[in-house]
Amino acid sequence: MTTSTGFDVRRIGGRIGAEIHGVDLTTELAPALISEINTALLEHKALVFRGQHLDDAGQLRFAALFGELTTAHPTVPAVDGQPHILPVDGEEGIRANQWHTDVTFVRTPPKASTLRGIVIPPYGGNTLIANSAAAYRDLPEPLRELADKLWAVHTNDYDYAAPKSEKAAEHRRQFVSRKYRTAHPVVRVHPETGERGLFIGGFAQSIVGLGPSDSRDLLRLFQSYVTRPENIVRVAWNPGDVVLFDNRITQHYAPDDYGDLPRLLHRVTVAGDIPAGVDGKHSHVIEGDDASHYTPAAV
Repeated sequence: MTTSTGFDVRRIGGRIGAEIHGVDLTTELAPALISEINTALLEHKALVFRGQHLDDAGQLRFAALFGELTTAHPTVPAVDGQPHILPVDGEEGIRANQWHTDVTFVRTPPKASTLRGIVIPPYGGNTLIANSAAAYRDLPEPLRELADKLWAVHTNDYDYAAPKSEKAAEHRRQFVSRKYRTAHPVVRVHPETGERGLFIGGFAQSIVGLGPSDSRDLLRLFQSYVTRPENIVRVAWNPGDVVLFDNRITQHYAPDDYGDLPRLLHRVTVAGDIPAGVDGKHSHVIEGDDASHYTPAAV
């Protein structure tokens, strides 16, 4: 599809994902172009911009077109001298090979995430992104009705990435150095489109009002719909590629399938709002602060 401002949107997945052709992210983008990119993001959930070769400043500039930026992470250190950039470094032994939505353990998770490919292994190291709205629509009606009523507790205090080295163990200690627990609706209503999506993923560790066993069973059941192959797009990286995805209605996963090869991405996230459920109620903090040091959206 060719847009009114002249760039092409080429779908790469049946239910999620598109490549954007004809946009140079190193240049100043006109407001109409930014608006059309945002429209494409809302429709396709994940956008891939090939061969952009941005530097850190360029990635920050691009991400900021979609809203105020968060700092790199609530607990994990940023790139030196770049407080808004999180290094995603496979050589550090930190491999987040679990399905998750970024930073859902705080009350105001990011609106969107940008990833920039810097060092890419010759094989493996892809990023998988799933459409949680399609997953919700796939649920049989009785499960949709149940999910609409449920809330889940999200926390950073669990084995998100199993330590494989002393560096990874230190990362784990940093990751949980400040503990968060937040209750979010299992079904989140997207603030721009009104779509309903399953808002769960790896940080969702229990269901409010249920015991550990029932919580695990329900979360695994709902999660199995998110990760159906038809709801996933696989992004194969090249150095210089940029990926933008809507963190409010997707999950992602980085398979640990590239051995000891180096892999380095930089992540910049855009501040988001407080999630709301089907009944209009908003997420609330159970443990931890309001994460105002991390996101300007904290209120």
